[in-house]
Amino acid sequence: MVLWLKLNEVAKICNGKDYKNFGEGKFPVYGSGGIMTYINSFAYDKPSVLIPRKGSLNNLYYVDKPFWTVDTIFYTKINTKIILPKFFYYYLKTLRLETLNKAGGVPSLTQTILNKIKIPVPSLEEQQRIVNILDRFDKLCNDIICGLPAEIKLQQQQYEYYRDKLLSFKELQIK
Repeated sequence: MVLWLKLNEVAKICNGKDYKNFGEGKFPVYGSGGIMTYINSFAYDKPSVLIPRKGSLNNLYYVDKPFWTVDTIFYTKINTKIILPKFFYYYLKTLRLETLNKAGGVPSLTQTILNKIKIPVPSLEEQQRIVNILDRFDKLCNDIICGLPAEIKLQQQQYEYYRDKLLSFKELQIK
């Protein structure tokens, strides 16, 4: 049996803020397009799902290290007694949040719209099982994406090596 809860029953949506008063550092600053810069302070240091508020509404991020967000992206404080952050992330990825856009110009989402989203909440054990499977698929896909250019480069080097060997002839010395 799966319980369905509204998003605001499993997580609190928080607004991003300006970061320009901070110095350069090691904590990433996220906007709806991804990491913008790094600063010496963080807004939150627990696992979170970052949900774009303006712009690229399909760019969800799962973050499990300290971070900062600007005003174009929300961060979430997740009730881990109810839902696993990674499960929450994977489920939100299935929703195509860009379809919830209500703005005429720049795509936008509001907390009101997001908080009404229904989230399935199976047992924590079942959530973990699902996360484990999806993490393996994600790792496999990312390894292919990362590994493919490296493999192509190695194949290119191997080709060049054998090409050079096969086409290198010693000049015959005719006496």
